Amino acid sequence: MRARQSVFVILAVFLVVTTILGSATVVDTREIDSVRGKQVLDSQDFAVIDSFVAEAVQRLVRSRDFTSIAQIRTLILSRRSNQAQYAKQFSQSAQKHISEGFEQAKTLSEDRPFKVTLNLLILIDGMQDPLLVDLAIGKLGEANQVLRYWAVRGVTSPVLGAGGTPDAQLVQRVATALKGLIDSSGPEILALVAQFAAKTNDASLLGQIADTRIKRYADWTVKREHLDTTILKLLCDRITAASPGTQATARRFAQLYSYAIQRYVKGENLLSSSSRLQLASVMAETEDKCVSELLGRPQADIRRAVERSDYSALLQEHDGLLGGGAGPGELVSRLRFDYGRNQDGSVRTAPLALPEPPKPKP
Repeated sequence: MRARQSVFVILAVFLVVTTILGSATVVDTREIDSVRGKQVLDSQDFAVIDSFVAEAVQRLVRSRDFTSIAQIRTLILSRRSNQAQYAKQFSQSAQKHISEGFEQAKTLSEDRPFKVTLNLLILIDGMQDPLLVDLAIGKLGEANQVLRYWAVRGVTSPVLGAGGTPDAQLVQRVATALKGLIDSSGPEILALVAQFAAKTNDASLLGQIADTRIKRYADWTVKREHLDTTILKLLCDRITAASPGTQATARRFAQLYSYAIQRYVKGENLLSSSSRLQLASVMAETEDKCVSELLGRPQADIRRAVERSDYSALLQEHDGLLGGGAGPGELVSRLRFDYGRNQDGSVRTAPLALPEPPKPKP
């Protein structure tokens, strides 16, 4: 009987150990937890921190199980500390070993490079550490939009997550890196960059995003129209704050809003129901939150025209607000801006007409 019990005990221990070895808990946290509780650290403590980060990152790189990877990321993030010495060493170790992880990813086969790179970028985003920004900047050029999205999160999270005023040099470094991405990035990425531009009061970056959206409306390649509610609101905020470059901001606001309205009308029989619902939301929310504020009175005529599916009334409201054949619209006159110059040099008082949609391929 005792022999049988001994076999069961040995088997149970084996199974427990095997389970532990297959999970994130295989990273021993006893030493790092002891160091984390200290007020003053020495060289041995720094070595413990570095060893923990190195082992955890390596297990993240080698693991193939999604649950284990998520546990490892959580484990790493949970061992951060505000103690100055600890935080500095943890940050330096993370920079070193995540960088090595990226290099290791390049040597892997099948889909492993993508998965490892993705999880390291997600870890960087969670860290919100300015020291890791350059690692994420190095991945902004990824052709894969998912990797690029998480790289953008990694470069913007230390700024967007900052409670106070972000470091000016960090902001400039990130802004410079992001400006090269705008034209080739999807709407999810543009939403992150727009949030960054708003947080850092970067009119140039926000203007570039608006110009990109305007261009995509013009060539009928725009996607995720609901993003423009956010962009229009951010442009509106700059106008109401009387920020520098208000006229250029107002011009972008009006042209982008005009294209959303025109797309809704011209795309009646072309657009998906999802696109039409998104455009309806853009028109109604922008009218309520922005146009009403800019005009200084409640405005709901565009929303009512959309609800009635009255395209004639919708276009009439468009012209009365933004400008048309009869002359400048109310918003144009109130904000004192124009839409640039016509070919003959005269001032253009109406937004550009949206080109006709491309003909469907036979």
